[in-house]
Formats: sequence, structure tokens, C-alpha cells
Amino acid sequence: MARHHVSTTVNGEPVDFLCETQQTLLDVLRDELRLTGSKEGCSSGDCGACSVTIDGRLVCSCLVLGVEAEGHEIETIEGMAEGEALHPLQQKFLEEAALQCGFCTPGFLVAGKALLDRNLNPTETEVRYWLAGNLCRCTGYDKIVRAVMDTAAEMRGA
Repeated sequence: MARHHVSTTVNGEPVDFLCETQQTLLDVLRDELRLTGSKEGCSSGDCGACSVTIDGRLVCSCLVLGVEAEGHEIETIEGMAEGEALHPLQQKFLEEAALQCGFCTPGFLVAGKALLDRNLNPTETEVRYWLAGNLCRCTGYDKIVRAVMDTAAEMRGA
């Protein structure tokens, strides 16, 4: 099969890779770029475990082809922390025990950060709506929602 050359930006760094036409962005991230934080849960866009942002827009990377990444800015869970310093949302997830098995956690963190990048004063309903595309089988969601709400309050200085 023909492989296509793609030039893009991943977590602020210019990246070039080769991928087959049918390869998903999730497969490219995990298999070609070795960024394994995004998880494959359903392969149909229903669970959110593979959430990333493309040009600031939250997407399921299992539903995007790798060739579609050409020229776009992709942010993954690996780009959330700055060096050893966790993003405030990552820190809140730890402090408030908003995770258990951890499989869904990267997707929730990416989705929560995408919300906070747009709105530092979300209502609980807005947080729940924004995270509705992410499924968790362990936590019951309340701690996740609380962590996003508390991070928003902290980031806006409330």
C-alpha cells in the first residue's frame, strides 16, 4: 500500500510521518509517533478514550485519518504537562482521586482542558455536557466533574 507523507505539529513540535491512507490518527499517534497516552477503547468515537484536539477542536482520534492531520496542530495528553509541572487539571485529578483504572483518564483530561481553554467559568451542566463523549466504567463521574469545576475556579482565581 502507498504511504503518504504528512507534516504537522504535535504538542507544539513539528512532526513528519508516513502513514497508509486508512490509518487513523490514533494509530499514527500510537504506532508511528509512539505517543501511547491516547487509548483505543471502541474504535467508533463512542468512548472518548482517544480524545485529542486538532487546531483546538476536541475530536476522537479514532475517527480522523492520519493523512487528515496535514498542516494541523494536534495536542495529545502527552503535551498537557509542561516538563515535570502537571497541568492544573492533572493535579486536581490526582488530589481529588478523579481516576481509578486510568484507561479513560487521558481522554477526560484532554476533553476537560479543551473546555477550560474556552470557558474558565463553566456550570456543572456545561462540564457534564462537555465530558458526555467520554465514558468511564470505574469512577461514577462525580469526582471527574468536581475536578474540572475546581480547576476552573482555581485557574480563574476564585
